[in-house]
Amino acid sequence: MFRQIIFREASWPADQEALSRVRREVFVGEQQVPEDLEFDGLDAGALHWLAEDPDGEPIGTLRLLPSGQIGRMAVRQPWRGHGIGSHLLECALTAAGQHGWEHVWLNAQASRLGFYARHDFFIISDTFVDAGIPHRRMLRRVRDHMARAG
Repeated sequence: MFRQIIFREASWPADQEALSRVRREVFVGEQQVPEDLEFDGLDAGALHWLAEDPDGEPIGTLRLLPSGQIGRMAVRQPWRGHGIGSHLLECALTAAGQHGWEHVWLNAQASRLGFYARHDFFIISDTFVDAGIPHRRMLRRVRDHMARAG
């Protein structure tokens, strides 16, 4: 199934509907994040990636802000557990390396700390609540990714 999934860099103007659909389903629908918090006005200046099924349906997304923050990673429920989130994260790490960034960071939901730890992110904050969900800030050195990828 994974080989049939298409991963591509997306453009907010051109792919806004597909990117928003995944995030709306996962964050607003499943996790009850208020829509005005989910769509924070930062998308136009971000790099985005989109995962699509063989029929071109959007199934996953992630964004990378100019600050080095990775966020808004979402995979639709039927597609979870197939490595889609990991591949989206690899896309962002590769792009960060190509931009010459030394570090990237993210605010991980407490329930997802293990996922990010497996990708060499480490915790740098106490627990805080964002949109009613406990989070911890995590950091990752980009050059470690580039050394393994190259």
